Amino acid sequence: MKKILALFLAAALLCGVLCGCGGASNKDGKASDKETSTGADGNSIVVGIAQDLDSSLDPYSITAAGTREVLFNVYEGLVKADHTGAYQAACASGFDLSDDGLTYTFTLRDNVVFHNGKTMTAEDVLYSFETCAARTVDASLSAALSDVTVASPDPKTVTVTLPAPNPDFIAFAAYVYIVPADASGLETQPIGTGPFKFVSRSVQQNVVLEKHTEYYGTPAYLDKVTYRIFEDASAEITALDAGTIDLCAHLGVDQIAGLKSDYEVLEGTMNLVQALYLNNAQAPFDNELVRQALCYAVDVKQIMDLTEDGHGTPVGSAMYPAFTKYFDPALADTYPHDTAKAKELLTQAGYPDGFSMTITVPSNYTPHVKTAEVIVEQLKEVGITAKVNKVEWATWLSDVYGGRQYESTVVGFDASTLTAAALLARYQSTAHNNMFNYSNPEYDETYAKAAAATDDAEATQLYRQCLKILADTAANVYIQDMAEFVVIRGTLTGYQFYPMYVMDMSTIRYK
Repeated sequence: MKKILALFLAAALLCGVLCGCGGASNKDGKASDKETSTGADGNSIVVGIAQDLDSSLDPYSITAAGTREVLFNVYEGLVKADHTGAYQAACASGFDLSDDGLTYTFTLRDNVVFHNGKTMTAEDVLYSFETCAARTVDASLSAALSDVTVASPDPKTVTVTLPAPNPDFIAFAAYVYIVPADASGLETQPIGTGPFKFVSRSVQQNVVLEKHTEYYGTPAYLDKVTYRIFEDASAEITALDAGTIDLCAHLGVDQIAGLKSDYEVLEGTMNLVQALYLNNAQAPFDNELVRQALCYAVDVKQIMDLTEDGHGTPVGSAMYPAFTKYFDPALADTYPHDTAKAKELLTQAGYPDGFSMTITVPSNYTPHVKTAEVIVEQLKEVGITAKVNKVEWATWLSDVYGGRQYESTVVGFDASTLTAAALLARYQSTAHNNMFNYSNPEYDETYAKAAAATDDAEATQLYRQCLKILADTAANVYIQDMAEFVVIRGTLTGYQFYPMYVMDMSTIRYK
């Protein structure tokens, strides 16, 4: 057997350098370290977030990135990603991988205590793997757990045997959150092993976490974190101006302008794919020529200039740059801005005079709303009349994402796990979360080959081919990986950017 150390790089990516802007910050994009103290309200902070959590907080039914962002601090797997994209030992102290690449043997860590006071056992791990495999709503995670055999040869060991080698499996293992085998009511009362435990939730108002004093690892510095929910973006900015929020992420350039001087501004990337997503099953977007025309009509550079002062990175397909071995920057040049070409394609598709369309956008995400408004003006140049329909997040989640009752939308999709599959599995014609209704036999076949490939180089080449198919067929109008601005009170330090959509509260502390 070959030994795998507790610290190992994520198979899917290497995270790029993220730098801070404004105030004192280092190359990791976090404030300079000083000794810990407490703020005016004690050793606690208030964090502003733009959306309420999912109606269920069960770890295997999470759909919204914003919910994962909060519960990252509550739930953990046998391993857990850190801010570099590397996987650290978590509920397991380490693992071995068999020479044939099929069997992972995890050594369970001693004295892992759940938030309900129970000590974790192998039975809890077996239950969590079996329950996650049966109930997870994440298509890529479900596929990774299909046909695996999980066993416990002794109380300190759990083995997971795969039907075929999967270089990305350890990334998926991080999202099999370990919960007590006898747990009930996780939908409303999460119980995990993380550095913070769930205290309470007031729907559309707040979520409260407090320090897990029996945490096995480096303890959190803060005693309490309160997430305040601002589905009205202007209300969030008003709260920042009033100084009632200590930390707020996912902000745009205009939202940070003119903030109080006691805030520090950090800059990273969102690690998501922002696009004008299209319902491929609804006319006229069921016509590939129309979709290609939209790609030529939309000027990505102008969007970045007008909405984020030039910040951001064009993507061209369904992958963001942190996935360095899959991301192909050349795909961003597939459709150079060309209104004449767009009009020509519209005529070929039978729409010489254009058409009307609606872009449904969650109103709580100002950057997406602004992007949609710029797209409306750009489409006028090719005869397309578009209007923006701003809806509440819950409505977007139920009608657009869940019900697929929409024409187009502007949002960003992240990777729930640090794997290519997490971004690409949803484009399979049979995927339950294929909200685009994209259906392409060539894509399905190529994705299936990539998912089944046992050679990492072959899998990488096939995943890159999937991305090219999405670009060539204009599955959506892919725009950018957006810049992310975080504001943090000057008395705080320790914020870290991650190559995925999370906020780690355990490293944040008062100077």
